[in-house]
Amino acid sequence: MKKFQAQPGFVVQAFRFALDPNVTEESALRSHCGAARGAYNWAVGWVTASWWQRKAEASYGVAEEELTPWRPWSLPALRKEFNQVKRTDPRYADWWQENSKEAYSTGLANAAAAFDNYAKSKNGRRKGARMGTPRFKSKRKARLACRFTTGSIRVADEGHVTLPVLGTIRTHESTVKLVARVQAGMARILSATVRHERGRWFVSFQMEVKLEITRVARPGVAVGIDLGVKVLAVMADGAGQIRYVDNPKHYEGERKRLRRLSRRVSRRQGPAVHDRATGKTIRREPSKRWVKANAERNRVHHRVANLREDALHKLTTAVRAEYGTEPATWSVGRCRGDPGVS
Repeated sequence: MKKFQAQPGFVVQAFRFALDPNVTEESALRSHCGAARGAYNWAVGWVTASWWQRKAEASYGVAEEELTPWRPWSLPALRKEFNQVKRTDPRYADWWQENSKEAYSTGLANAAAAFDNYAKSKNGRRKGARMGTPRFKSKRKARLACRFTTGSIRVADEGHVTLPVLGTIRTHESTVKLVARVQAGMARILSATVRHERGRWFVSFQMEVKLEITRVARPGVAVGIDLGVKVLAVMADGAGQIRYVDNPKHYEGERKRLRRLSRRVSRRQGPAVHDRATGKTIRREPSKRWVKANAERNRVHHRVANLREDALHKLTTAVRAEYGTEPATWSVGRCRGDPGVS
């Protein structure tokens, strides 16, 4: 897929907001994400079916020129075939109209990218570890996400966003700054992606934003930052000033609560148990009490992660607002887990 190039004087920037959907809207969000997963799994099954068929025919001694043709995995080819299948296949015929076409395009685009990466990796044209064939996505484990590139995508007002078929959804955060940029002609929406993370729904807008020249407090001063353990960071600038940023230690503040919740989870019937006699792990259906207790524990972990992310964002924002020279960052610490620095 060709990479988008912003026009001169503009950059591509993302704006992310937490959503506050009601029960009906959340059900629709899950339906769209499930539709994307279903389209992805269909594409993987449709393409790989020809692979297995060719392998079986070759084992029977069928000549190469008489084997089943390869099925294409480009996005246009997958989209053309799926548009025919979804109307007749009983797996999709009854409900495919409930979701936006963008949901299915998301899954098909992901499948096309997965097959393309696999082919490039196999031919040595892709860096990194060798990639295997695309696999089916699990209903329980797959990340819930859906991307919208066409249709009614807009920031409705200071507290709502509008997405195709889903309609207008309330946001946890104010979108006033983004609304002001769009109305002033300084930003244009390219796409929107909804995703479920850390127990919440988020929407990310990919925007083409006009570059702005911002003034900083000390434009001629450079700063070096040492990320530490006892303190979050030590900053030394060119003027000889040294400042220490305290480590908020969000995880330490929640350790007592996490220990209590972890003990509660361990007392419930979880999804796996270790058999001491055989030394094997036995998989089983977790109890509803375990699911509820585990969700409560995860909420604490999500809160810690959000607090860490917020602290780092505030630190980097403060540095960029004060110093004009790009800061040099280094670290001598090995254990920076509690500050959330990677």
